[in-house]
Amino acid sequence: MTATAGRTHPSSDYRTTGTNPALPEIQPAVSMPDAVRHCRRIAVEVNAAEYAVFLIGPSVDRGRLVPCFDAEYPSIAATTKLLSIRSSEIVVKHALVCPAPFWWSSNNASASAAGFRHLAWAVETEPCLPGTSGLAFPVQAEHGQFGIVLFMGSAIVIDEPSLCDVHARSFALFGAVARLRSSERRAAPSISKRELECLRLTANGHTSEDIARLLGLSVHTANQYLSNATQKLNAVNRMHAVAKALRLSLIE
Repeated sequence: MTATAGRTHPSSDYRTTGTNPALPEIQPAVSMPDAVRHCRRIAVEVNAAEYAVFLIGPSVDRGRLVPCFDAEYPSIAATTKLLSIRSSEIVVKHALVCPAPFWWSSNNASASAAGFRHLAWAVETEPCLPGTSGLAFPVQAEHGQFGIVLFMGSAIVIDEPSLCDVHARSFALFGAVARLRSSERRAAPSISKRELECLRLTANGHTSEDIARLLGLSVHTANQYLSNATQKLNAVNRMHAVAKALRLSLIE
C-alpha cells in the first residue's frame, strides 16, 4: 500500500500475478482499445453487465465526471451520459473524500446487494441512478488526476480478496488511460468553435436541421462543420466524433 496526498491506496504499479490465480496479470495498456479490453475482462470476472471509466475534473470545485470509455466504446452509452450528468456530485464527493470502493443498489433483494453488504472495505452510498446496482473504485494517476472505474449490474459477484485485486488493477488501468488520454489531447487537431458547437448539439440529441436552426446556419453548412470535425478527430462517423470529443473534454 502507498499513501498519496493523505489517501491510502493500492500501488498503481500493482500486478495481480501470484495473489489470486483466478485473476490474470494485466499488462500495461498501449492503446485505448487495450484499456477497454482490460476493463471488459474485469467486468466479466465480477459478472458485471456494464462498465465505465471516468476522469474527475478538470476542476474539483465543478465536480464533473468526464467519460473516458464504457462498454459501448468507441461510442458512449446513454447510462454513462446520465451518470456524468445526474450523479457527478454523489460520485465525486465520495471519490475525493474516501479512497475505499463504494457501492449502491436500488434493489436490496438483488444478488449484488447481498454480496456488497459482506464487503468490509466497501462503503454503501445512495443510488447513483434509479433502478441500478453498482460498484465503483476511486483511482488516482500521476499529476494528481482522479477518476472512477465503475461496474454495474444486479448480479455482480465479488469477495473481499477480489475487491482488493480489482481495486489495484483499476489503479493500473486508470494510470494507462490517463496517459493515453493526455497523448490524445496533445495530438488532437485544432477544431473550430463552430465545429465544437455542432458536436455539442449533436451530443445533446439534435439533428442537422435542429443545429442549423439553432445556430442560424444552412443544413448544408451544419453538415459540413460536422464532417470537418469528424475528419479532424479521425472518427468513423459523427457519433464516434462526439464520443472522442467527450473523452478529450472538448465538449461537455
